[in-house]
Amino acid sequence: LKVRVVRSSPPSSQFKATFQESYQVYKRYQMVIHKDPPDKPTINQVRLVPVSFEDPQFKSSFNQSASLFAKYQMSVHKDTPSDCGENEFTRFLCDSPLEAEHGSNGPECGYGSFHQQYWLDGKIIAVGVIDILPYCVSSVYLYYDPDFSFLSLGVYSALR
Repeated sequence: LKVRVVRSSPPSSQFKATFQESYQVYKRYQMVIHKDPPDKPTINQVRLVPVSFEDPQFKSSFNQSASLFAKYQMSVHKDTPSDCGENEFTRFLCDSPLEAEHGSNGPECGYGSFHQQYWLDGKIIAVGVIDILPYCVSSVYLYYDPDFSFLSLGVYSALR
């Protein structure tokens, strides 16, 4: 048995070289031990989108994200439709005091507020609202399609 410690942040060359193999071990573990279905979202189905109405990916997915937010709020938190409309969604999860910033030593995506979108079959099934800062990642909120609650996307998102 050989054990290696490899730097994950910033990703070392060893981490990058073994990422897919490590991910497959993780996925098999999740399926065997935690009974995750094989179609649980994969890393290729997660998009990190800056929270900015000037960003084309954010703009093109805004209506789908807002609708999913309303569905989640009404199903999980029993909100009324007027409590979770587009204005409430924008105020709560899109308006951020953080300004986007790209530092030479920072992550490729830069710093700021992001929507981490989980896609399955061309549809957003969960969104993790996160702030990426110089010394931490802060999970602001997560909402998901209640029809996919069996995937434990909140747990998956926290681990990711």
